[in-house]
Amino acid sequence: MFARIHRRGALYRALSFVGAFALGSHYASAGDRRRANVVMIVGDDQGWTDFGFMGHDVVQTPRIDRLARESAVFPHGYVPTSLCRASLATLLTGLYPHQHRICCNDPPTGAERAEMHPFIKNSPALPRLLGAVGYRSLQTGKFWEGHYSNAGFTDGQTTNQDRHIATKTPQIGRATMQPITDFIDKNRETPFFVWYAPMMPHRPHNPPERLLKRYAVGDRDIHIARYYGMCEWFDETVGQLLDHLDKRRLTDNTLVIFVIDNGWITPTAQEDQKSPFGSERGKRSPYDMGIRTPMLLRWPGHTRAGRYNNLALTIDLAPTILTAAGAQIPRQMQGLNLLDVAAGKGRLNRNAVFGEIYVHTASMLGRPDLDVTHRWVREGDWKLIVPLREKGPELFNLAKDPHERTNLAMREAERVKQLQQRLARWVADR
Repeated sequence: MFARIHRRGALYRALSFVGAFALGSHYASAGDRRRANVVMIVGDDQGWTDFGFMGHDVVQTPRIDRLARESAVFPHGYVPTSLCRASLATLLTGLYPHQHRICCNDPPTGAERAEMHPFIKNSPALPRLLGAVGYRSLQTGKFWEGHYSNAGFTDGQTTNQDRHIATKTPQIGRATMQPITDFIDKNRETPFFVWYAPMMPHRPHNPPERLLKRYAVGDRDIHIARYYGMCEWFDETVGQLLDHLDKRRLTDNTLVIFVIDNGWITPTAQEDQKSPFGSERGKRSPYDMGIRTPMLLRWPGHTRAGRYNNLALTIDLAPTILTAAGAQIPRQMQGLNLLDVAAGKGRLNRNAVFGEIYVHTASMLGRPDLDVTHRWVREGDWKLIVPLREKGPELFNLAKDPHERTNLAMREAERVKQLQQRLARWVADR
């Protein structure tokens, strides 16, 4: 199996590096003073609703709200799967999980975690592609793929001894932002890529007491209060990062992207012991509270603040970043460059997005097809969920029912059939 992986990886690398050197984009031409910096901020286990700019009436996220006011906001963004590791791998590679084949959090019983690392090593990972055109890159926070250099990062925190986040250093976000500020200060004259993926608001939900007091009021469940406090704590760290860009006068030449890796629904105190993955319909589920994420893009002079209701997918972020960097997009990336739309120039050439849900622990490395539990498609306002191990599809009209309470599959049989056919074509054509 790994011989096949390495052969395919060699092709990935060849295509990627050829593309990386083929410059010419009007976003970062050879005549530019320097290429755009890129900062990717990745929230961890946070519902798409849980921001002030998305309409939450309790959670306070003033710094992300300010970023949203200055950004092109894609409120209808999605991750192709709602499991941490698989979703993060998509952000790093621009590939669907079935392409990069990092579709589980844990390997099969008896397999070593390092046996999964060839997948990222042989992928067209962003840090590797950006390094080919002169970027330094920093990994902080969540990264499941062994040593940071496995994805091409030049600098980082995570080593082969870590499971998914560096444990022998102060934890980024919760304890310090200094690794990021130090890296930026050292690379002010070099284009850089920063990966800020703190384990926030991810469990443990232990916000500072000053924040918990804000939310632990009245009869609000204490688990909910702690989660809300974590959302605001994460927001504060985002503000610290953005303030440092301002301080170093780097904001105007930096593309900032904000996204979450998957959604979350906090269980109440009574429910808490049922699952380590939150309440049903959140993380690891095909419902919007598991797979939907707002996506923010801010690049002064290149993006226009406002809301763009195009259907976006996190496979779009890698080609968007590569375009900003002046690098050609490798052909295996199926995402769309968002920059023109984010500048107010037309709409995306897309009316549907697709994804799959996988089990937590793989059955066999390199065979994600064995572990698919659901497939889903959203076309316009309609969303179809097709379970592979249960009976019956679910159909929702998200414009009228954004929290997917009313299954319209029986009432809309023809629409279900049409969306099933479209989903089947997506699977067959890949």
